[in-house]
Amino acid sequence: MKNKIVIITGASSGIGQACAIEFANRGAKIVIAARNLDKLNAVAAKIKKIGVEVLVVKCDVSIQSECENMVKETISKFGRIDTLINNAGISMRAVFNDMDVEVLEKVMNINFYGTIYCTKYALPHILKNKGSVVGVSSIAGYVGLPARTGYSASKFAMQGFLEALRTENLKNNLHVMVACPGFTASNIRNTALSSDGSVQGESPRDEQKMMTSEEVANHIVKGVEKRKRTLVLTTQGKLVVFLSKWFPGFVEKQVFNHMAKEVDSPIK
Repeated sequence: MKNKIVIITGASSGIGQACAIEFANRGAKIVIAARNLDKLNAVAAKIKKIGVEVLVVKCDVSIQSECENMVKETISKFGRIDTLINNAGISMRAVFNDMDVEVLEKVMNINFYGTIYCTKYALPHILKNKGSVVGVSSIAGYVGLPARTGYSASKFAMQGFLEALRTENLKNNLHVMVACPGFTASNIRNTALSSDGSVQGESPRDEQKMMTSEEVANHIVKGVEKRKRTLVLTTQGKLVVFLSKWFPGFVEKQVFNHMAKEVDSPIK
């Protein structure tokens, strides 16, 4: 990855921040983007200590013009793009029947359309270098999770888009990878939206028992280096994806029971 130009969205915390540090440790030049400029600058300071160049861009991926600007600033500074990590994302937790539709729309705008917008403007530059487009998805992109209807919908949509993009560019040597971390210790559950769109605040799960963001980032960077198609991480995640293909009814019952055990679960 030495001297490669890597854009990472949602890079102010969690998996995005960990990816930025991991790519930087391997010699890449980093572009970090997110909505919170203060947090981005804190991440940039860590990257500068590693000794590589970093560009900070304030960007809300749900706004198309800001995604376009992010790419323009990258080209202005570095002149090329090798890898795009579509990591920016938001979760939600509410039963669909009780949820405001606007909550689902917001999740789709960030998770799905954010990937669309960033990829649209970065792709011409990535194709020149036979580079990589990565989508940080979820096991929820393979198996619909109860009380996560909007989140699952956004990840299913992301994966369908990226698979189609890969097939479209079979003759262009474009690398497309879908990374599905499973439950990861990150900030995404704390910022998840409730039925009325308010922020959940506290994670309903035991974060200490999950794979760390740093571990996930290490897998993602290795996946880019090896040009893998798919990453399904954690033993639980791999088992769920495998069983869902052959025993969907059984998996649905197990997933329901598992999610119902969450603290203050909206499903019973």
